[in-house]
Amino acid sequence: MFLNAKYEHIALEILFRGSIDRTHLHAREVLKRGLEVNAAALLVCHNYLAGNVEPSQADIGVTRSLFDLLERAEIPPLDHVVVGANTRVSLQLRGLL
Repeated sequence: MFLNAKYEHIALEILFRGSIDRTHLHAREVLKRGLEVNAAALLVCHNYLAGNVEPSQADIGVTRSLFDLLERAEIPPLDHVVVGANTRVSLQLRGLL
């Protein structure tokens, strides 16, 4: 979700679609879209269809790399939320970012 300077919604977009067990996230594409919509901040979200919303080490590593790139581009990422069937996990609230 891309946000303006008041953290109001600008755009909600699905940038990547995965297979049954993985998605390849391309940080440059997230940055490119953030610049195109003139985002001042963003929230990242992905779902786990199996219901286990515990972030994997791969989730954490990719998120940290993405967030570092976005920070350098002055589009601060606010959180990465993993969503399951009836629950969700905030990597920010877990102290993983």
